Amino acid sequence: MANPVVHFEVLGSDAETLKRFYGEAFSWQMQDVMEGSYYMVDTGAENGVAGGVGAAPGGAGGHVTFYVEVDDPTAALEKISSLGGRTVQEPMDVPNGPTIALFADPEGHVVGLVKRA
Repeated sequence: MANPVVHFEVLGSDAETLKRFYGEAFSWQMQDVMEGSYYMVDTGAENGVAGGVGAAPGGAGGHVTFYVEVDDPTAALEKISSLGGRTVQEPMDVPNGPTIALFADPEGHVVGLVKRA
């Protein structure tokens, strides 16, 4: 399987401000999926990458993450660890959605993994 980038997130302290900023800056449509704390992004492009904007969990600092699709997040994390990366978040099932995980590369950049449901 190829491993395409399939999702991006822009998270920060104020989901509503981020929603308004990115929506107006790029004419993106936003769908509220978590009661005002997270919005799915429709960029309007046929072949663009889907994404989301929202509040960072637990008051964490703002960040941008992209997600790479994999067949097996656990196996991918093991391979990443063997290459000098580290697990940031073990695989977890999103309710009614995919399985996601996070890792940090050898320089600390956090990247997501996703296995579609």
